[in-house]
Amino acid sequence: MSRSGSSTSTATSSMQPLGTVSLGLTLLTVALWGGTPTAVKYSLEALPVMAIACVRFAMAAIFMIAWLRFEGTRLKLEPGQGGPALVMGLLLFAQIALFTLAIEMSNASHSTLFINTFIFWVVGIEHFITRSERLSARKIVGLIVAAVGVLLVLTRAEGGASTADVDAPNVWGDVVMLGSALVLGVKVIYTKQAVKTVEPGKLIFWHNVIGVMLFGAWSLAFENATLDKLTPPAVWGLLYQGVVVAGFCFAVQAYLLKKHSASKISVFSFATPLFGTTIAVLFRGDELSPWLAAAAVCVAAGILIVSATPPGERPA
Repeated sequence: MSRSGSSTSTATSSMQPLGTVSLGLTLLTVALWGGTPTAVKYSLEALPVMAIACVRFAMAAIFMIAWLRFEGTRLKLEPGQGGPALVMGLLLFAQIALFTLAIEMSNASHSTLFINTFIFWVVGIEHFITRSERLSARKIVGLIVAAVGVLLVLTRAEGGASTADVDAPNVWGDVVMLGSALVLGVKVIYTKQAVKTVEPGKLIFWHNVIGVMLFGAWSLAFENATLDKLTPPAVWGLLYQGVVVAGFCFAVQAYLLKKHSASKISVFSFATPLFGTTIAVLFRGDELSPWLAAAAVCVAAGILIVSATPPGERPA
């Protein structure tokens, strides 16, 4: 529902500035999100793509049941809510399938850079298709800076090579990850409309459930998922994705959004590719070449330029 200018101004002014605790929690969630490709990489050593996604979002759905009870929100979908939940589930299936497949094809450091380009797809869709947000000179500069980073990764094969020769980068994996980022951008845009019909927590729960059914059906039909290769690192990787990222990070972000404006929190997303690249280097042995480091900085700078609210502009 739309609000009047006065009520929006009041709501914005009532938001608290980021204190030390909130800033620490924001950076913690950003860092944890950055570790997702590395966690997926460990899981891929034991399970196939769709099986990993199924387990991941099954854990997320269980967490959401507890969260909805805490919020006092009913699980049951009301008339008119089934359609948005189904579309969200289909988008989740497509995005995560491409995301996990791309990580299997390439390495974690490349993956964390390319998945975070979703914000630029969002900007493009909002300008050219929905026309809800227009491109400004500042955003165009941010897009160009980030594009330079993407081109650095795509054209420099040695950037991000693994010292252990385990997680070799692959240009086709990078392209698939760009496709995942595009679908994620579409999902972000659609979510803005869907939450007008379905409560956010309920929407997330049902899109997790639909995703689990689709991932599970695909895995049973086309994959040979066994527990023979399930190692402690693979188990920890699954728990990281399902409990830490889909559970803890969601709860912390919900807590932060009750106290602070979304613009104050989202601006820190620029650090995600920096954290993600660092985690991949430390845990998977990805080589931090000068080209990869420069690409990570370019993508991060582009995100910061696009998402930062300039002086005098009212935050969304």
